[in-house]
Order: sequence, then C-alpha cells, then structure tokens
Amino acid sequence: MAGTIIGSIIGIIIVIILLSISIHTVRPTHRGLIERFGKYNRFASPGIVFLIPFVEKLIRINVTENMVDAGLQEIITSDSLNAQVDAQVYFKVRSDEDSVKASVYNVYNYMIQIVALARTTLRNIIGTMTLKEANSERGKINTSLYSNLSNETKNWGLEIVRTELKEINPPSDVQETMNKVVKASNEKIAAVDFATARETQADGERRAAIKVAEGQKQAAILQAEGQKQAKIVVAEGEAQAIKTVNEAADAYFIGNAQVLRKLQAVEQSLTNNTKVIVPTDSTLVNVIGGLAGIEGVSTQQKK
Repeated sequence: MAGTIIGSIIGIIIVIILLSISIHTVRPTHRGLIERFGKYNRFASPGIVFLIPFVEKLIRINVTENMVDAGLQEIITSDSLNAQVDAQVYFKVRSDEDSVKASVYNVYNYMIQIVALARTTLRNIIGTMTLKEANSERGKINTSLYSNLSNETKNWGLEIVRTELKEINPPSDVQETMNKVVKASNEKIAAVDFATARETQADGERRAAIKVAEGQKQAAILQAEGQKQAKIVVAEGEAQAIKTVNEAADAYFIGNAQVLRKLQAVEQSLTNNTKVIVPTDSTLVNVIGGLAGIEGVSTQQKK
C-alpha cells in the first residue's frame, strides 16, 4: 500500500517535470526553430510551444533591429594617408520562416560575420578614395556600404536597415593642416562678405546722395522758375504802371508842355539879370506871364 502511494507520487512528479520541460513560450520579439533529433522539424511563432522532452529542441531567434559597431580601424587612402575609420550597421532578421532558418543554417554567428564583412567593405571603398573625398562624400560611402552588405547578406536571412559612417580621423599633422586651411577659407569668406556688405552700403549711400542732389536740383529749378515768374509779373506790373503814367501824361500834360518851356525861358532870363520894362497900365505878374506866353491876370477896377 505504501509502495503504491510512493509510486503514484513519483509518477506525478515525473509528469510535472516532463510537462515543465515540454512547455515553452516564444516572445513576440522572437521566432523559433524546433529541431527533432538534430534535424529541423517545424517553425515556432510567438506563443506557447510544446516539445517532446529529450527529443525536440527549441532555438529562439531575435527578429528586432540590431546594431553592430564595425570598430575603429586604420585604412590607407589612395593618396597614401592613414585614416582611422569607424562605422555602424543596423540590421534585423526577417520574421518569415525561410529567413529565420537562413540566419541559423546558412551563416555561423551572423553578428560576428557582419562586423567582419563591414570592416572589409569599408577598406575596399575608402581605399579607392583620397582623404579629402572620403571626408566630403560620406553619403556616397554609406550608400556603397549599404549596397555591398545587402548583396552579401541576402542569403543570411538578414535585412540591412541602414549604415552610418561614424567617423573618419586623418593623422594629427594632416588634421592640423586641414584645420588651418578651413580657418583660412572661413576668414576669406568672412572678408568677402564684409567687402560685399561695405560695397552694398557704399552703393546705397551713393544712391542716396544722388537722390539728394536730384532733389536739390529740382528745388533750385523750381525756385528759379518761381523767381523768373515773379520777375515777369513785376515787370509786367511796372510796364503797366509806365503805360498808365504815359497815358496820363498824354492826356493831361501835352498842352502844358509849351507853357512849361516858356516858364523855363523866363526863369533863365531872370537868372541872367535881363531887364524887363513894365508898362504903366500892366502889373508885374501880367508882364511875366506875357513873357511866358500865359494869359495875364485881369485887374479889378477900383470903385
């Protein structure tokens, strides 16, 4: 009786152990390959997977995006300079069954293999370029690295997401020279910009001076025209006044001109002490008036 109980307990324990060994889970970030007696049997999607204990084996493969660093290495450029180059490769295993199988059965440890392939590809690409070209054409290097890795890993079940050239470091003496060249170039550009700004400012000042001179010219012309018009008006007024005076003179003084002339002659005669005989029946005023041609003044008879 006791032996039967112990046997049952042992049997239950064995079943529990077998169940714990046979039940597995696959996370959404992974896919699984199930091998039976060392041979591929079936594909495991995310979820619970049942295995035959001691007969089947589960291999989990991460299908999320990974990044590997190619590592800093010295590469001799085409102009015989040693450049220290580093790059990063972003990739992932495709989640379909064939790709997952290829990442396990077609390549040994693709994480190590892709680093070695990236380093070799970088040496081949940059070795055909000068240091200046390598520094100025990083996009071209990234494109070439991406294309080569995609072609070489297409049977590995991998997808190359992108490649990034991390750094290109020339030798210290070359770097110092390049810095001086860049500094000189920047100073040249700054000087050209300053000269252009000064030229623009001078051109603006010249245009402003021309505008001011044109304004002064127009003002002087308008002032001269105004003065001319004013003089014309004044001259016309003076001419009109002279005309009026002449008309008045013609109207009122033509008849008296001869009388005025005779008075001037009498005045001249008196000035020269000319003797004048006054008749007994005339007054001095009438005598002088007669000399001047002016009608005499009548005398009143005494009553």
